[in-house]
Amino acid sequence: MGSVGLGRRDGSSVTMEVHVRPGDAQRTLRAEVLAGLCGERKPRELSPRWLYDERGSQLFEEITRLPEYYPTRCEREILLAHAGDMARASGADTLIELGSGSSEKTRLLLDALRETGRLMRFVPFDVSEAFLRQSAEAVASEYPELHVHAVVGDFGRHLGRLPRGGRRLVAFLGGTIGNLKPPERARFYAELAAGLSPGDGLLLGTDLLKCRKRLFAAYNDRAGVTALFNRNVLNVLNRELGADFNPEAFEHLAPFDEENEWVEMQLISTRPQTVLLRALERYVNFAEGEVLRTEVSCKFRVEQVEAELAAAGLHLVERWTDAAGDFALSLARKR
Repeated sequence: MGSVGLGRRDGSSVTMEVHVRPGDAQRTLRAEVLAGLCGERKPRELSPRWLYDERGSQLFEEITRLPEYYPTRCEREILLAHAGDMARASGADTLIELGSGSSEKTRLLLDALRETGRLMRFVPFDVSEAFLRQSAEAVASEYPELHVHAVVGDFGRHLGRLPRGGRRLVAFLGGTIGNLKPPERARFYAELAAGLSPGDGLLLGTDLLKCRKRLFAAYNDRAGVTALFNRNVLNVLNRELGADFNPEAFEHLAPFDEENEWVEMQLISTRPQTVLLRALERYVNFAEGEVLRTEVSCKFRVEQVEAELAAAGLHLVERWTDAAGDFALSLARKR
């Protein structure tokens, strides 16, 4: 793995650092399907990362615009109102964003940090090299004074490869932290904190616990877009593993699990069926009513977020919510 610097005519610079090898995604998918679908695990389970192929990403963009789906609007409301406060409180000269580096919320943070007069570097971090190259170039064109240091990596494996130096603010937005179950979250926080220097910060987006009817509506929309999004993962398995899933033979449901306080995205087999995974030379039998879990989305209490961060040595500086109190952005700092 290595890095390459790309000079630009406008004077800005882009560095690409790649830690994902060709074939990594395919190897990971095979390993996860063997463990989650072909093993003894119940319910059968896939990582939510496989929901986001090109079609899945398009469907998710549609979801964010649905009237029932509040998180994207709430986070944007917070950033519009408080990005300047976040920039000043962080004291950062470097913004690191885990996930997409092309969205409006990235620009809101970059603009706010630029207003402080300290911003020098932007580090977008994503698993897709093609997407990251495109988005890094776009940011560099819009912010010619900025050094863009893009890192192609998996935040489950490569957090230790984040570029060092300066005073860094790591943004992990969109409520994506909720896709990690408690043990996975603890490992994530610990690994991230281990790579931070004293004074570095984390800006974390979390969806807060709320009325169960609203939660159900957000993940079971009347237009059926979330159902299409969920079933699309079966198309991914068909394409990547030569499987013969019939997506229409699975029903989408996303109930709230009171014990774990998470929304659980499920695909439920509507009849007894056997699926062939040609690339793995395996068959998988589904009973009628059997569940395949494709995602969990944890919902948080504010005191829970603070405690989990503190356990990793990240201490809360400030917290902001939207007017309705549906979503929170928390700024924590390593001492």
